[in-house]
Amino acid sequence: MTEQVSKSGKPLGPIGTKVLFENEHIRVWSIELPPKGHQPLHEHDHPYLIVPISEGRSVMKWEDGRSRDLTDVPGDIKYREASGGPHELFNLNDHKLHSVLIEIKAGGKPV
Repeated sequence: MTEQVSKSGKPLGPIGTKVLFENEHIRVWSIELPPKGHQPLHEHDHPYLIVPISEGRSVMKWEDGRSRDLTDVPGDIKYREASGGPHELFNLNDHKLHSVLIEIKAGGKPV
């Protein structure tokens, strides 16, 4: 399997910490970021849902310099379209940030 890279040639990491479930329709990830930790550069090929497990604040930073401040509230589920480009997620909290991400494979961009 070849390593995926961004358009600028930077290596892309996994979308989450670990895959909890996968079939032909969906892939479910656990995302656990330690205090002040971050999820490495990655890109989404499919639309997805974010289900916050813990409360917290984070910032999403794209490779092209854009950023978005995020606030996670348990029970507040967010839908997002497939990739807006490669990005990283930074935990701004002094506690672990935990979410579940559900990729919807149907409707994703062709691989």
